[in-house]
Amino acid sequence: MYPEIALRELIANAMIHQDFTIGGTSILIELFSNRIEISNPGPPLISIDRFIDHNPISRNEKLAGLMRRFKICEEKGSGIDKVIKSIELYQLPAPNFLEYDNGTKVIVYSYKKLNEMDRDDKLRACYQHACLQYVSGEKMTNESLRARFNIEKKNAAIASRILSEAVSAELIKEFQLNSESRRYKSYLPYWA
Repeated sequence: MYPEIALRELIANAMIHQDFTIGGTSILIELFSNRIEISNPGPPLISIDRFIDHNPISRNEKLAGLMRRFKICEEKGSGIDKVIKSIELYQLPAPNFLEYDNGTKVIVYSYKKLNEMDRDDKLRACYQHACLQYVSGEKMTNESLRARFNIEKKNAAIASRILSEAVSAELIKEFQLNSESRRYKSYLPYWA
């Protein structure tokens, strides 16, 4: 149900980025019928909305080096990119990265049809898709978002509505503001 590479990368990240100075807690992996939650002690070192593109920063460099030698991780900062790519390939809802008191959590959801996803699921997926396209040297388009959600071409208006809502929510921005054609419009993450 879940991509193995996504779970491996997320668990490795939880191990590498945990804060060992916080007592009474450790990494927690919870399995539910519709999701997996992976938590680690310690707030993220970077903003959660920049996990996809940011240069790697490790809280525990020696542990990260050891895990790289064991081929558990790469220490290149591409782990979250791999997670998002595999989640998109499996057509799963976008993972939800959360920061809470003294901790970080990621929730990976089981499959849902597009019409079963709520507004937040769709906007999160749209934003993460825009980030992934950007770090791959591409731009998000209606067509690429349709592929992400497996929307048929005849239903392109569904993707257009999601894009419009993501722009309104300031998660993404239009690449060429003066573009006359909506058909060829492309989008970037808000920070690009």
